[in-house]
Amino acid sequence: MNPVAPSLGFYEGIAETIDSVSLRRHTDSDDRSLVLTFKQLKAIEAFRSFRKQFSKALKLVDEEGTITIEPAGMRFIFGGADGDDLERVECTLTLHRQDHWDRLMRFMHRYAEANGMAYGEPSAPEGSGDHSAG
Repeated sequence: MNPVAPSLGFYEGIAETIDSVSLRRHTDSDDRSLVLTFKQLKAIEAFRSFRKQFSKALKLVDEEGTITIEPAGMRFIFGGADGDDLERVECTLTLHRQDHWDRLMRFMHRYAEANGMAYGEPSAPEGSGDHSAG
């Protein structure tokens, strides 16, 4: 089996780059969330041009195959002098099943290794339960 470089994107053929990751466990359920932060989205330019096929889901591809997950939420954070500069996009993926979470974590480990990301302590206030890589 040939190794496949891990990649992800909202548009077919347009790979995005994750800038940071935050893992969260919901205290009221067994659900877990992964928040992917992008400082730039190539998909925004593609969306303006309508040249590529858009999917409501985020597609993650690695040597095990393709994972297709519809985000539980997307936050676009703007800043700059006029407040109209895109600073980052936060994409939240929530999984309910342990086997789905395990598969997503295998992808994230491969993606992190291929892109020089390392585990680090969260920058959020103590006790928030977040863990991040970036």
